[in-house]
Amino acid sequence: MTATTRTPAPPKPRGALARSISDSLVVTQRNLIRMMRIPEMIIFGLIQPIMFVVLFSYVFGGSMQIGTSTSPEVYREFLMAGIFAQTVTFATAGAGAGIADDMHKGLIDRFRSLPMARGAVLTGRTLADLVQTALTVVVLVIVALLVGWRIHEGVPKALLAFGLLLLLGYAFSWIGALIGLSVRTPEAATSGGLIWLFPVTFISNAFVDSSKLPSWLQPIAEWNPFSATVQACRELFGNPGVSPSDAWPMQHPVWASLLWSLLIIAVFRSLSVRKYRSATA
Repeated sequence: MTATTRTPAPPKPRGALARSISDSLVVTQRNLIRMMRIPEMIIFGLIQPIMFVVLFSYVFGGSMQIGTSTSPEVYREFLMAGIFAQTVTFATAGAGAGIADDMHKGLIDRFRSLPMARGAVLTGRTLADLVQTALTVVVLVIVALLVGWRIHEGVPKALLAFGLLLLLGYAFSWIGALIGLSVRTPEAATSGGLIWLFPVTFISNAFVDSSKLPSWLQPIAEWNPFSATVQACRELFGNPGVSPSDAWPMQHPVWASLLWSLLIIAVFRSLSVRKYRSATA
């Protein structure tokens, strides 16, 4: 008698969602490994927010009035929600520069030639940037504690605040992805990623009470998605300087922050994936 050989069954085809998740995680791993091999990217990303904390705390701390207090300690607690939010949103420039660099080297064209989910390359890149941003926030929390910042509403609310911060950073990274796909060089992506961030972060309640701004700027600051996240974090951390306002985002900052971030992700992810299909190096 001759033994019969059994032909292995063909692998079951994966669903579209499962394939997209798997492909995205593979690209995420690729980008994280790349980041670890270039440690100066992480180091420089940590230095900038630490400098902001120290400079704003000790240079401007004694001259700022929060409510009726001019205490530097009060301003440091007021400041940290704004610094956290600024840090996660400034990662946008890195996301854009990374994608522009991949475009410039022709890597995006190679990815598009593979049987991958269409949005996996961009999703993987933004998820890798989210991991790096989370690491930066952890280091920044340690620095903030050293300069006198504290949470006063318990750990669960603080974790919710950090979740809103990371969600905002992830949302803004999709704006960076669209910029990176729309320019020709990483340098242009870095510049383009920072130019619009400065008015977004400074026309807000991050560094001064929005009621101190000129009357025509106050509505812009109060409806700024960045301001909603900062206001939510101050409430959840129990920090001073929660701005009184009739604007809906300032009265319901947690919901406003969540809705703004999800809306930005939905819009700019769609635009980025569409741009990805037609972009050329």
